[in-house]
Amino acid sequence: MAADIGFGSLLITLVVSIYGIGAAFYGEQKKQKAWVLSAKRAMTLVFPLLTISVGSLVYLLLTNRFEFEYVAKVSSLSMPDYLKITALWGGQAGSLLFWSWLLAGFTSAVTLRKWDRDQDLLPWVIVISLATLAFFVLLNTFFENPFVSYWQTSEGITTAFSRPPGGIQLFPRDGSGLNPLLRHPGMIIHPPMQYLGFVAFIIPYAFAMASLITRRADDRWIQLSRRWTLWAWLFLSLGLVLGARWAYDVLGWGGYWGWDPVEISALMPWLAGTAFLHTVLIQEKRGMFKQLTMVLIILTYNLVIFGTFLTRSGLLSSVHAFSKSSIGPIFLGFIALNLIGSLWLLNKRWSYLKSRQVLTSFFSKESLIIISVVLLLGILSDVPKNF
Repeated sequence: MAADIGFGSLLITLVVSIYGIGAAFYGEQKKQKAWVLSAKRAMTLVFPLLTISVGSLVYLLLTNRFEFEYVAKVSSLSMPDYLKITALWGGQAGSLLFWSWLLAGFTSAVTLRKWDRDQDLLPWVIVISLATLAFFVLLNTFFENPFVSYWQTSEGITTAFSRPPGGIQLFPRDGSGLNPLLRHPGMIIHPPMQYLGFVAFIIPYAFAMASLITRRADDRWIQLSRRWTLWAWLFLSLGLVLGARWAYDVLGWGGYWGWDPVEISALMPWLAGTAFLHTVLIQEKRGMFKQLTMVLIILTYNLVIFGTFLTRSGLLSSVHAFSKSSIGPIFLGFIALNLIGSLWLLNKRWSYLKSRQVLTSFFSKESLIIISVVLLLGILSDVPKNF
């Protein structure tokens, strides 16, 4: 029953997300506020829906329901309850669900603010945020379903959500449990912090794209997304520091992560996001670096999605990367579509982003910030060599 509820809620979330995208787009095109309001309510609904799915999976983990493939792979009778809960993000399917749940929390929270001054941005923020969420929920629904069971058929043991013809459900006595290297207190806090940093950067990206689409040349989108950006940077920074400490305790990587591939995939958006924070300050105060700021938020968002892809495609070999999966090609297609679409839109609106002022002194605060940004991007360009 819990699995049926969890999967049903996951499926409803996908439908609601797609509806929200369509309603927001239609309402904006037809200038009908009722449709945009309906889309806003749909985006508010995704978080409680995914909370039901997450709660169902946690219940299956805590009650040792080893007839479910995901539970059998990441949990065992010998594991304490706190590790069974952390097993939610200890495997591919569960981590995708956890990622989607956190993103749903942020997107739902965005709808709670007053939008009186920014009605033109609202539908596009909904479309972009829900499009990202719908993609990850789609992966969970059709490719990495955490609610599939073990079945015995005439052809052998298989996995499926519903009973196959002639299938008899298997009930293993115990599961494999988490990788021993992951049975550490760092497992409790490091992945959530890193995931929070990842998903929070999607909000300023949504506001930035909404500003480009609506041809707004002001800095309102920066004001609206400032807190989201700061929280994203803080969470991702904490995730990296905690990951370094975890690696030191478990793998003895010399007091830091030793250029572990998964940590590199998180370091790249951190570098781009830090550069973005620098230029945002000057754009808001002096009206400068508008074009560079937009480039940096596009880069940060796509590096977030790319880093998520790297850890789930099987391309990287690491203790906390996931095994090879069929989601790799569709994930890569999503990244390419986002990057091409963002750059095309940026090119179309490039003239709207001309700065009001120019640099007048090499020793000014603005010049020092540009130097900092160049250094950060230089490090970023060199990081992939360590994969």
